[in-house]
Amino acid sequence: MAVSLALIVVLGLLADYLFRKMKLPGLVGMLLVGIVMGPYVLGLMRPEMMQVSADFRKIALIVILLRAGFELHRDTLNRVGRAALTMSAVPAIFEIVGVTWVAPKWLGISTLEAAILGSILGAVSPAVVVPLMIDFMDRGRGAKKGIPTLILGASSVDDVFVIVLFSIFLGMYGGGHVNVWAKLAGIPISITLGILVGAVSGYLLYKLFTLYDWRPPKRTLVVLGVSIFLTWLEGAVEHWVPIASLLGVMTIGFIILEKAEPIAHLISQKLKKLWVFAELLLFVLVGAQVNIHVAWKAGLAGTAVIAVGLLFRSVGTWVSLLGTPYNWKEKLFCVVAYIPKATVQAAIGAVPLAAGVASGEVILAVAVLSILLTAPLGAIGIMIMGERILDHGEKSPYTFKSLREKLQLPRVGERVRSKRYGTVWKIIEERETWIPAPGVSSAPSGSIPAILIRYWKEESADGPGTGKTMTYRYSQLDPSFHEHWEVLYDW
Repeated sequence: MAVSLALIVVLGLLADYLFRKMKLPGLVGMLLVGIVMGPYVLGLMRPEMMQVSADFRKIALIVILLRAGFELHRDTLNRVGRAALTMSAVPAIFEIVGVTWVAPKWLGISTLEAAILGSILGAVSPAVVVPLMIDFMDRGRGAKKGIPTLILGASSVDDVFVIVLFSIFLGMYGGGHVNVWAKLAGIPISITLGILVGAVSGYLLYKLFTLYDWRPPKRTLVVLGVSIFLTWLEGAVEHWVPIASLLGVMTIGFIILEKAEPIAHLISQKLKKLWVFAELLLFVLVGAQVNIHVAWKAGLAGTAVIAVGLLFRSVGTWVSLLGTPYNWKEKLFCVVAYIPKATVQAAIGAVPLAAGVASGEVILAVAVLSILLTAPLGAIGIMIMGERILDHGEKSPYTFKSLREKLQLPRVGERVRSKRYGTVWKIIEERETWIPAPGVSSAPSGSIPAILIRYWKEESADGPGTGKTMTYRYSQLDPSFHEHWEVLYDW
């Protein structure tokens, strides 16, 4: 398994580099590496690696969903709430209807089998969509109207909704008694419990992190461990009550961000570094699940069914956005962002075949083909259209975020020690500003970002504002923070 991990890292990074040089999403290259390395082409992936593939992919997905949660601000969610709700169900319903309409004629399967196929194809892939949306949010793209946040929220609920419909159709095929209304009622229950469990976990973590000043890597590992436990909890109680654990994972980040933004940003920075490795695992292992020999059997008829499903899905996405403040270009971007398929199709595409569905092989073939067609094309479309369509201010907040990470500045609430005098100070305020930039070629507007940090001497008074304070400015023109200070942690 160690050799497989080495190949994933080396070949995945190489593919990521080459595709980015070609102005294409690096994840497309990683998917292709996974397909070639997988057991259905060259067979370079060890069997032990394939056995734990699902667990690795789940952990990687948890990392990116945590990052998503740490970027979800309440005011942005309030702006996109209604649209996110409709986009979480309407596009999938449209796609299922479209596939159910044409698949019996073109693939020679029954109407119920076509509905099962439609419910598999109807899920958007968070593995493809979420990282791209996070990248846009990191760079301040689409911030004014909250479009990346809209797609993040809607795509997470979309999967819950579609998997419930899939279980209903599969249960009906088995001939057993299926309480459709009870299954449908499970959707809001699952969503509510997922958010509730995530909110409680997030609040307890917030209290823990404010009580004990741990180093950021340790905070990040604790958050990651709790999130993995939530996904285990979903499987442990699924026979009694449904829980949308991935929504809970996002909620953990949201709650910590609401309660303690400085702590949330520190954890998010560490997750960003962890994502470099998690991204390789996720996309290479998703690619390794793709059986191109099975996909080939779907042929032109399978391609046509997928195309019709996407056409219906696009109409559903557009309908979901009626009455929103988005212009036609932004709506078109949302349509394209809802195209990629990978995670859910790889996870449940073979379930009908294992359950004894007569057309199980056909369903699996079309599901695999949908990954091959939509994951790379959707990712490329999102990247190209996002750069051209999503709004961004001339002085984006991203510049301050990247400056803070580059200079490794502390956050409000953290304690620091002077390297020269050994005195302990606490950060009580930070402000973002723009300063003149004489002779700096990278500042076309004539100014560059700077961050003002205010220090309070802890042992000099009873509380902040009553003792000695001082303010320092940090920018690419000023002395480094780490020349004079070191951050203190309890553990």
